[in-house]
Amino acid sequence: MSAKDRPAYFMIQDAIEQARIQPGGTFVEASSGNTGLGIALIAKQLGYRSKIFVSKSCSKEKIKVLIQAGAEIEICENSNGLHDFHSTQFRAQSFAATHPNAYFTNQYYNTQNICAHYKTTGPEIWEQTQGRITHFLSGVGTGGTISGVGRFLKEKKADIRIWGVEPEGSILQHYLQYGKAPKEISPFDAIEGIGRNFVPGSFDPQPIDHIFQVQQSMTKLMARRYLAETGIPSGFSSAALLACLHTYHNEMALGPAHTVLLFFPDHGSRYVSKLYADSLDFKTASSTL
Repeated sequence: MSAKDRPAYFMIQDAIEQARIQPGGTFVEASSGNTGLGIALIAKQLGYRSKIFVSKSCSKEKIKVLIQAGAEIEICENSNGLHDFHSTQFRAQSFAATHPNAYFTNQYYNTQNICAHYKTTGPEIWEQTQGRITHFLSGVGTGGTISGVGRFLKEKKADIRIWGVEPEGSILQHYLQYGKAPKEISPFDAIEGIGRNFVPGSFDPQPIDHIFQVQQSMTKLMARRYLAETGIPSGFSSAALLACLHTYHNEMALGPAHTVLLFFPDHGSRYVSKLYADSLDFKTASSTL
């Protein structure tokens, strides 16, 4: 299970209710793995098929579990957006447009991505923290999680700080600050699930106060440190939040009066080959799960 199951469910339900797909059709998505898995599992349960386009950087653990869930997989060169003919997004859109009864859920531009977290995740966070939350920290990929949760929490308490985290070289920090993408787009420091070189339509900058950038090397280090200290293997983007706290703790000026929520969207078992392949701590933790 991951946080991406929520937008997957909302996007599928919306497509069915709006008659954008007929029974037995194929749901199509471009995904780093987690949204794709949610779509595959839900589609299968409802009697639909799924085809998921992933980039070549997708972890082998995610690909394996996608196949086990019944998804047809196509591996693409990158996930650089609809302007790139070799990207997961372009290939997914093209497939859906040229095959009968296929629907591209398009998490990067589907409003249900934001809506899912506005209607479910945000209210749950508010209720479970009893309204005491002061800071929300989340990785930024499609933007759906931070946009939906951020909107809800800001409506409840305007002075809550909504902070995002992305890899060094990703463009969303620049977009948040200047209202436009940088003129020069360069490859960014890859952290699976977060970071973009284009601005997704599901990224709403309005509720977001700041986006921090972290290094891949520090993220990997913090994943292993967290595992050693807690016995819990975190996902790649979850570890990026730990790297953010470690790197910017002085700038954040957090104290005992603050209630800070770090949003971990998935589990480290989906990133063994990238984060924990040689970790004895992971093998020990896995044996107790």
